[in-house]
Amino acid sequence: MFLSHFNLTLHPFMENPPIEWILTDPRIEQALARLKFFQDQGLIALIIGQTGIGKSTLLRLFIHNLPQNRYHPVYVHLTPINANAFLRLIVTKLGEAPRIGKDRLFLQIADRIGKNEKCTLLIIDEAHMIDPKALTDLRLLISAIDTKLPLKIVLSGQENLSHILNRSSHADLVHRICVRFFLKSLSKDQTCAYIDSRMSLAGGSEKIFEPEAKNLIHDYTGGVPRQINNVATACLINASAKNLKKITEALVNETMSEFELP
Repeated sequence: MFLSHFNLTLHPFMENPPIEWILTDPRIEQALARLKFFQDQGLIALIIGQTGIGKSTLLRLFIHNLPQNRYHPVYVHLTPINANAFLRLIVTKLGEAPRIGKDRLFLQIADRIGKNEKCTLLIIDEAHMIDPKALTDLRLLISAIDTKLPLKIVLSGQENLSHILNRSSHADLVHRICVRFFLKSLSKDQTCAYIDSRMSLAGGSEKIFEPEAKNLIHDYTGGVPRQINNVATACLINASAKNLKKITEALVNETMSEFELP
């Protein structure tokens, strides 16, 4: 495997790295600043970005940084289910067995959150796949927030989530969003810093990827972290198979020619 070939202790471009590996580039710092305001003052936050851009990583870091004595984070990502199943999922995540009937589920959620000494922070990942009826249910939960229910909600999803929320039927929900952030891709310099950081944290040398190779990886991937991970990993495998110790521009081009699906 390429790990021993490059004297690496861990896979540098793993999908879910240790929390301390997360590189807080300017994008992440700006997003966290907005989420900090939401944490202290708001009711609903909205995070938008294309697939693989780092939304789930951002949420991991946000949850990690929450004061544990004040907040109870509830992370939900199984969103492509019907509205009733979504409510049952929330109840289960809150640690209870769901009751039968939507009205009972609402009361169960409100009662459980109301009894919690901490503020419940409901974090909904992949929210672009959510049933529109479930968004209506969230609006009803938001109405309960107005009665001082200790609940905050984060909606995180791909770009089409914006189009879904722009429907008139969701206006009441949208009006309560206090923080909106569009997570962009990495710049070329940020891509290079990302690759160097991952290689170093995995016990390797930052010099394994030559500057021209890192620039080319950015061009191929558009600065999308998940794609950077995939391409960089493929390059390491290719180099290991050829007994090469450097990732060059030529090797990246060769790897990409084999990388596309037939």
